[in-house]
Amino acid sequence: MGDNLPNKSPKFSFEFFPPKSDEMEKKLWEAITKLESLNPEFVSVTYGAGGSTRERTHATVKRIGSETSLKAAAHLTCVNASRAEIDEIAQQYWDSGIRHIVALRGDMPDAGGAYIPHPEGYKYAADLVEGLKKIADFEISVAGYPESHPEAISAEDDFIHLKEKVDAGATRVITQFFFNADDYFRFLERARKIGISVPIIPGILPIANFAQATKFSKMCGAKIPERLMKLYEGADENPQYRNMISVITTTELCHKLMEGGVEQFHFYTLNRYELVQAVCGYLKS
Repeated sequence: MGDNLPNKSPKFSFEFFPPKSDEMEKKLWEAITKLESLNPEFVSVTYGAGGSTRERTHATVKRIGSETSLKAAAHLTCVNASRAEIDEIAQQYWDSGIRHIVALRGDMPDAGGAYIPHPEGYKYAADLVEGLKKIADFEISVAGYPESHPEAISAEDDFIHLKEKVDAGATRVITQFFFNADDYFRFLERARKIGISVPIIPGILPIANFAQATKFSKMCGAKIPERLMKLYEGADENPQYRNMISVITTTELCHKLMEGGVEQFHFYTLNRYELVQAVCGYLKS
């Protein structure tokens, strides 16, 4: 399958989430240490629903910046905060040397609840991007949905919002995870047709727990192909088999993307390094 792959090694970036306990903190830093050796372009740290992990996100990003060679990006959302509060957080990031923000609309704290903009806040991600650019010359990543955002009125409407984010000053688009390379290539083609020229980095989720991945997929509108459903049937009871399937299928997906010209991948690590390290090792070989 590798005959048509480009000669140069792909670039990587990794997403982590802030830990809630000492044990989770230990796992996070083990993952960061192991994946640092892959020389990622950057690593990002998520922001809980409704800003619930604000302080932990900030602390994790600052620690990555001070204790590792990695470039850290902080996620920032519009939810449950006024413009003044968000502007202050952004200024604090800039003052502490953080130059990259992942700007998102965000989700409400009550899972599944309808999004309600803060009366004094940024309404949507495009507004947040515009506001961040007024504070400082941040590098800004925004989200894209190859299979459309679950709340989108239509695919066309979703692309309009994506272009608004890019036109407001976004540096790149990072996609939601997907399992079918054709979904990414269709998304890329449509984005280019409407004038979105910034890099569109595919988001990749190596499956470490199939039941959990299925839940995530339903929440974000990502389809799991029938073939994967069959491969992973009963796999959570056999972690060694599941991990093997995950590395093989994730590497296969990335190879298809590389054959189509993709040169960079953003991995959703879930604070685990083993599967990501294995896949990246194959891709670099």
